[in-house]
Amino acid sequence: MNILIEWIYKTPKGTETIFRSEEMPAAQALLFAEDMERTGRTKSIAFIDRFDSSWTVKELKSYLKGIETEPHNITVYFDGGFDHATSRSGLGCVIYYEQSGKSYRLRRNASSAELTSNNESEYAALYLCLQELELLNVHHLPVRFIGDSQVVIKQMTGEWPTLEKVLLGWADRIDKKMKDHGIQPEYELVQRKSNSEADRLATQSLNGISITATSEMP
Repeated sequence: MNILIEWIYKTPKGTETIFRSEEMPAAQALLFAEDMERTGRTKSIAFIDRFDSSWTVKELKSYLKGIETEPHNITVYFDGGFDHATSRSGLGCVIYYEQSGKSYRLRRNASSAELTSNNESEYAALYLCLQELELLNVHHLPVRFIGDSQVVIKQMTGEWPTLEKVLLGWADRIDKKMKDHGIQPEYELVQRKSNSEADRLATQSLNGISITATSEMP
């Protein structure tokens, strides 16, 4: 989670003013805040997240301690494919995360006969990833979403407008689920070769191979 620090600074003569920092990782912000408190001239320190929620020092310490045993440092790869011959879609999802000092990889795929295009399949794959994050109880964390679909990445970042009604519906559902769980998305567009795991899962799904697996990484 990235946050900014807001604090009141008091001079030796009692003059006060309010300062705000730039955004930074929560753990780093806590270190700065603790150092500022030691000066004796700082009071009313608060931490503000991207959803304008305010956290006290005590609340942030509790949060950071709590996520040690919950999934964090999360990177998600997604890919969707559409077979025009069968009108079926294959969805691939790969999630890398850390929990309790260990690293894990979750792989999941799914198929659908209800989608109508490759772009819609890509959106559905991203939504599948969000469902898996929900099952992992991921909340109020930054998450990197990596895919090779220019349409999805550029539309979700606002770089391209979402004009098709069907795709807009998917984008709205994705945005809502992100906000409901406090997920702070960071999108990254990559070449297809850099998204091979998710691509392979989507293809396997089209071929009738279903995969749901979580493994510990070395």
